[in-house]
Amino acid sequence: MSTTHTIPPPAPDLYADSLRSQRNRRLFVVAALLLIGGALYGAYWWTTARFWIETDNAYVTGNLVPVAAQASGIITQVLAEETQFVHRGDVMIRLDEHEAYAALGRARGRLGETVRRINALFFTQRQLGEKLAARRARLEVVRHDVARYRRASPSGAVSKQILQNALDQLEALEADVREAQAEYDALDAQIGGTTVMEHPAVELAKHEFIVAHLEFARQRILAPVSGYVAKRKAQVGDRVKPGANLMTIVPLDHLWVEANLRETELRDIRPGQPAEVRVDLYGSTHMFHGTVEGLVPGTGSPFALLPPDNSTGNFIHIIERVPVRIALAAEEIREHPIRPGLSTVTKIRVSEQGQSVWSSLAKPDTEEYHTDVYGDELTSAESLAQSVIAGNVVTAGGFETEQGSSFHRPVGLNDLDLENASARRERTEDRSRETVRQRRHESTAGSTIPPRSPDLGSAFSPLSPSIGPGSSRLGPAAGPDAYRRPFLGGRERPPNGIETRR
Repeated sequence: MSTTHTIPPPAPDLYADSLRSQRNRRLFVVAALLLIGGALYGAYWWTTARFWIETDNAYVTGNLVPVAAQASGIITQVLAEETQFVHRGDVMIRLDEHEAYAALGRARGRLGETVRRINALFFTQRQLGEKLAARRARLEVVRHDVARYRRASPSGAVSKQILQNALDQLEALEADVREAQAEYDALDAQIGGTTVMEHPAVELAKHEFIVAHLEFARQRILAPVSGYVAKRKAQVGDRVKPGANLMTIVPLDHLWVEANLRETELRDIRPGQPAEVRVDLYGSTHMFHGTVEGLVPGTGSPFALLPPDNSTGNFIHIIERVPVRIALAAEEIREHPIRPGLSTVTKIRVSEQGQSVWSSLAKPDTEEYHTDVYGDELTSAESLAQSVIAGNVVTAGGFETEQGSSFHRPVGLNDLDLENASARRERTEDRSRETVRQRRHESTAGSTIPPRSPDLGSAFSPLSPSIGPGSSRLGPAAGPDAYRRPFLGGRERPPNGIETRR
């Protein structure tokens, strides 16, 4: 006979109590973990997070300098390619110069023809002055004869016929004098009170020549700033017009972050507050340090191509974002290069007081905010125009130079005028040499910018003016003292060119 031992099943109440106790323990653990996590986050927020505003809607940006054509022409050579570094003033694109050269030659011819035409008017005025003086002299002779005939006529020494002939001749000479005076006055209305150099017609032709010279000079497209080439659109054979964008230069040593913050987060943002920027390129391996420079005066909506119109009836409340500009340290950018368009995670420490919200720390004081590559164009054009004018001025009267060679002094030009013209030319040449010297000695020490690339070509200026004898003489002057001579046989030349007895 065998006996079996069986374990009775637990009671239903005991099983339910066991499950309930296990569930309670798990809920307690979860609640404890949530409580600890909340406490830790609360401590973190109280000690750190509440002093910072963080956003991942922030991007690196900078100055993207466009290189545009300033003259019309066909591209014959492209001297810069994308990713290549160029220096300010380097030749990047060449255009076909034939049309511009021909236009410059026409302008040179028009300027020379205008100078000679205006210069001829001054000599014509001098000729009319001499003609007027001669007629007045004959008029004075006849007038004296009439006076003598009238005194002698009552006594019968002179017949009435002779007196009447003298009176008729006097009237005719007076008409001739008035005619010559009218011609002189008409010519004086064209050139009176000016010189050949300052005459409006010469000024107009000179500036037309300068425009043609600038058109010719700008067949070489220069780099306005130093930086890296991007978005090259220029192709050999393309015909470009002024304003056509050919490529872009990006200076990578001056970049900043544009953080788009919600309008509900702007209350405590002030210029001057520190910021920490983490660029996705480097991840958490490097943290950039920046400073809030200013708040953009408006959200993106008012500056959009089609601004929203909320008065139409369809309105949805959307939290807008305002761009905040954050400057980055130049040293950190050189050590850890970045590029415009990179995404960042930006934090701004709002516990710092900062400056007034109306202020801004942004300053246009870096290289890409100004350029002097076009500064020599006008100087060169002015110098060449002056040489063209001086070469076409017809002179009168000669004297010996210090070298013994004879040349003519322009009418109405004294030694002081010649010295001033020479001094002006020397100052212009000195300024040009100083500009070239400064460009050659510009240094990029302390920067990671590479040296000048050897394949960018050299400057080309085929229209160097040929300076000949008398080229610095600026032409005759006009006015009362233009044709005055000291003494001519006891008589002095008056302002109108008429001799009077003393």
